[in-house]
Amino acid sequence: MLGREISPGAQQPSRGFFFFSMCGISAIIGNGCSRNRLLAMRASQAHRGPDGVGLYVDAERKAVLGHNRLSIIDLSAGGDQPMISSDGRFVIVQNGEVYNYLELRHELAGDYSFRTSSDTEVLLAAYTKWGVDCLDRLVGMFAFVIWDTVEKTAFAARDRFGVKPLYYHQEVDGTVLLASEIKALHAAGIPATPDDETWATYLAHGLYDHAERTFWAQITSLPGGHCLQIRDGKIEIRKWYDLAERVGVEFDDRPENEVREEYFTLMKESVTLRFRSDVPVGINLSGGLDSSSLLGLVHKVQGDESDVKTFTFTTGDDAYDELKWVEQMLAQTRHPLVVCQLAPSDVPTLAADVQAHQDEPFGGLPTLAYARLFEFAKQNGVTVLLDGNGMDEQWAGYDYYDAANNGHSAGLVQGIKDRPVRPECLVRELRSLAKQIDSPTVFPDRLRNLQYRDIRFTKIPRAMRFNDRISMRSATELREPFLDHRLFEIAMRQPDDRKIKDGVRKKMLREIAGNYLPKAVADPPKRPLQTPQREWLRGPLREWAGSMINTSLSGPLGSYLDRRLVRKEAMAFFDGGFDNSFFIWQWISLGLIGTHTARPLGASG
Repeated sequence: MLGREISPGAQQPSRGFFFFSMCGISAIIGNGCSRNRLLAMRASQAHRGPDGVGLYVDAERKAVLGHNRLSIIDLSAGGDQPMISSDGRFVIVQNGEVYNYLELRHELAGDYSFRTSSDTEVLLAAYTKWGVDCLDRLVGMFAFVIWDTVEKTAFAARDRFGVKPLYYHQEVDGTVLLASEIKALHAAGIPATPDDETWATYLAHGLYDHAERTFWAQITSLPGGHCLQIRDGKIEIRKWYDLAERVGVEFDDRPENEVREEYFTLMKESVTLRFRSDVPVGINLSGGLDSSSLLGLVHKVQGDESDVKTFTFTTGDDAYDELKWVEQMLAQTRHPLVVCQLAPSDVPTLAADVQAHQDEPFGGLPTLAYARLFEFAKQNGVTVLLDGNGMDEQWAGYDYYDAANNGHSAGLVQGIKDRPVRPECLVRELRSLAKQIDSPTVFPDRLRNLQYRDIRFTKIPRAMRFNDRISMRSATELREPFLDHRLFEIAMRQPDDRKIKDGVRKKMLREIAGNYLPKAVADPPKRPLQTPQREWLRGPLREWAGSMINTSLSGPLGSYLDRRLVRKEAMAFFDGGFDNSFFIWQWISLGLIGTHTARPLGASG
């Protein structure tokens, strides 16, 4: 598909097909916008949309919008972006999917003259009729920017849980730049200056993706469930969705069977919506309850003849691999299984490439293994993948939820008993900048406050950033059926004993799954450790890990660290002194990412 440029008054062709596209978006809003800067931003995100590019330039040069398209339904031009509303007033660039677009299109049919069959035009029509209130009607994952050619204002929004990203930077003259990835803002000339406070918080407490600040100074992430408006060089940000506000403080006192029935009906609807695609859809599987629930739901909505391809990763270590559980799940089905192997020899090159796509530190070998899975999916002709993210947060599946219910502290890193971080290895100046998480107490009970923390500030934001970048790296789309807000709202209204009882976590979910899954699959043990990261970093990757730590110490971010203490702690780890490798991966990350910056500590002000 060739790129094209549209201008005010341009019209999209009418088509008889349905269009979804996963994409990269970029925009510059302000006086005298630079077309060339926008083109550089768009080029930096080519991996997000290799099927086409688009550009819109406002007649008065107050806005420039760019788009990279990954086509999911139909390859014709009807779904191209930027897209102009039928009345010519609004221009949109969107990343993501509005899954209920067919239902919304039917509702809007009498109010808008549709010229395409895309979900993007449905979003335009919804905004035209309802303005910001349209967001409450959307079921999907999305980030978008809309330019109002009459008012000369811009509106941008991000989905409820931040599945799709949106970053922005404001310049001294009020000009605002927005993009799907941080690298696009760097491509526009925003310097790659580390934000010392963010780095300090990450290195001292293991916290990241929990706040609007990014690892790069003057580049901000719009939080999930938030929107912004740009008018006359001023940015106004508001929260349009908050899970706690929608749930309220009262528990659901309905009979359990009634709750189970409602929740299961919504699970099936959520999966059905996310199978809307004209390209092959696959499933990411582990051996756990969440993946097996997803597979069971696929059979409920597609029937026992479903032959959707499934993917799982292995590392060749039986202590961690879940292949036997996956094979057991698939034994009585028609699903082909693609096994995606990650070997130690893959890590150095893969880590560097994944880091280049992440822009910020990522989660270690599990993220690399998942990246390899998306590579295999693309090679096997699968463009859309479903996975089971979200159930642990909804139904209190992590081990520390149970511990917290029994009066113990709730850590931030799942499955780690030793100290996960080494703040004493930071120089004093940096250590003083570190901030603890400021997670609000929004519920009267401790369990739901922990769940809210993980949903809003820690687990979900982090996983969504990792997963978006590694899927886009391979030009594939990841859909998260269990991140449907309606499922979260039901689950969060349930009392503690419907989540954890007699030491069994995800109690009600297990009961629901038990109605349509084999018992051995519906009741698997929780296995939080996904890869032999610790063993590899001590064994076959020891030389590489040591080299990367040396690179960190000698690189531009090395000024963050006390070299003597880092070498001492690293050697103790390599000699088998600690159970966890989280802090080692942090120091490796400094080396992986350090090539993007060149300035000493303190320059970010």
